[in-house]
Amino acid sequence: MNFYGKNVIVTGGASGIGKAISATCASLGGTVLIADLNLPLAMETCNEIGVVAKAFRIDMSKPEDIRIVVNEIIAEVGRIDVLVNCAGITSTSAFEDLSQAEWDRTIAINLTGTFAMTQSVFKHMKENGGGRILNISSVAAKLGGGLLGTSAYAASKAGVIGFTKAVSREGAPFNISCNALCPSLTKTPMTTNIPNELWERIIDSIPLKRAADPQEIANAACFLASDDASFITGETMVVDGGICKDG
Repeated sequence: MNFYGKNVIVTGGASGIGKAISATCASLGGTVLIADLNLPLAMETCNEIGVVAKAFRIDMSKPEDIRIVVNEIIAEVGRIDVLVNCAGITSTSAFEDLSQAEWDRTIAINLTGTFAMTQSVFKHMKENGGGRILNISSVAAKLGGGLLGTSAYAASKAGVIGFTKAVSREGAPFNISCNALCPSLTKTPMTTNIPNELWERIIDSIPLKRAADPQEIANAACFLASDDASFITGETMVVDGGICKDG
């Protein structure tokens, strides 16, 4: 498995799972283009990775910003071979307490942002003979929430799975694959502030009785994003320690 000669965009690549994916792609020979709202952190991550990484600021809640940044990336590197949509936010409000603003923001970043990013890259990939797209969903899409995210988060991530399947059908004639990955609880900056009682309750619900290391998620993500998965498209891979064992 390698990414030699490949330009790889990773949204949300400055920290957490996105950072692990970025670092792994780079270690496997790829040029990683980190698109993140936190530009200073993205630049710091690029410095850690080395000369094969570049940072771009992007606001995944603004489709017009996404399209501008994608054009900037294409102008700078000439070609996009792989897109990993990893940027996202959680929403933990109970359904009855969920505000319209929180619902709209969660859908805007997690689903509409994924749509705008993918659509911006799709035409370019089509014109250049193909490419690979990976969307990071969540076990919340399959379980209806229940770990960290609730109804808005579950709906946004379930939408990502349906969107992935649709893009895989439309992209297949042009050698564009599109797959999704569903992680469960992972040790990232996003999960460091979970109260111990809740953390233990979540761990108890996972058959392997532990959270994932970001590298474990990145290993699966990089496989689906690589040419080693050349005959896989429209797939939703669950990397969850067994929590979705019943489907």
